Amino acid sequence: MSKRDYYEVLGVTRSCSEIELKAAFRKLAMQHHPDRNPGDKDCEHRFKEINEAYDVLKDGDKRAAYDRFGHAAFEHGAMGAHGFGADFGSTFADIFEGIFGMGSARGRGSGRERGSDLRYNMEISLDEAFTGKTAQIRIPTSVTCEACSGSGAKAGTKPKSCATCGGAGKIRHAQGFFTLERTCPTCHGRGQVIDDPCKVCSGGGRVTRERTLSVNIPTGVEDGTRIRLAGEGEAGLRGGPAGDLYIFLEVAPHEFFQRDAADLHCRVPISMTSAALGGEFEVPAIDGSKVRVKVPAGTQTGRRFRLTGKGMPVLRAKQTGDMYVQVAVETPQNLTKRQRELLAEFEKLSSEATQPESAGFFSRVKEFLDGLGSRGSQSG
Repeated sequence: MSKRDYYEVLGVTRSCSEIELKAAFRKLAMQHHPDRNPGDKDCEHRFKEINEAYDVLKDGDKRAAYDRFGHAAFEHGAMGAHGFGADFGSTFADIFEGIFGMGSARGRGSGRERGSDLRYNMEISLDEAFTGKTAQIRIPTSVTCEACSGSGAKAGTKPKSCATCGGAGKIRHAQGFFTLERTCPTCHGRGQVIDDPCKVCSGGGRVTRERTLSVNIPTGVEDGTRIRLAGEGEAGLRGGPAGDLYIFLEVAPHEFFQRDAADLHCRVPISMTSAALGGEFEVPAIDGSKVRVKVPAGTQTGRRFRLTGKGMPVLRAKQTGDMYVQVAVETPQNLTKRQRELLAEFEKLSSEATQPESAGFFSRVKEFLDGLGSRGSQSG
């Protein structure tokens, strides 16, 4: 009897993700597990079929070979045997890790556990994000206990192998066709027990201390940039490897600039006369220099001027963003009598040529209103 397509066996499409593949496998494995269907030969065969399909498709190289050659990729020893028993140990552990919540006990028994990763939030200024900096931080964290060198046992003594599990950290027992594993209740999976714990760390192999670390912040960092310091996290349990420290950066708002990726934006108010007659003004740049911006006559509110290369550096690249200056024409306030007279005289001398936008707008408004009036007279 020819084998069924592995994707069909698991009920997934060929484009399914690893997460979808694993979810389908767990669901089917639970449904057709022989222990849940004692004496049902069809379920036992189906369980083997599901196991075999998942064993191939969960491996990237095997899945690629299967997608190209089908079942022929694994015939006559090509890429090794992949029947029910070929990699059953790891697949069986996957089943119980996901279905029964027991977890895989592989790799346990040494008593050493990796320390947790730590997070540190740091706020920097936009200027510091532009130039980069080396910052000193102080963090309370767990470090290896010097009194017991991280073993957790009193000086001069050593942890002993757990008598319950023989140092394996897990206990096995047979149940019908299968052998089940569970975490050792005596050593909790560590494989070792401590009869005389260290008084300094109470047997944990680590103590809490405050440390000072140096953090290099590169140029061009943005909000949410994460910096990893390998091995600077919490110390491992009983001499296990330390976790990592992750620095999460937050760039504080700037009083003058608004940032958009590598570009900077700023808004500059200019007088009505400067906008009408033209002129220039000076603005600071993030690099500390000053840049002169020329304003042509007749400039309107909202016009932007681009200053190439005056923005932020791009993180871990040679590119630099630009700076955009947007002008806002300011309406004069608190006028003197003479100023009011001059503006009134200017208004009398104004024409559509001097104010084309407003003239065009009110011309369209007049046409619109005239159209409403004519439609009203026709309906009457």
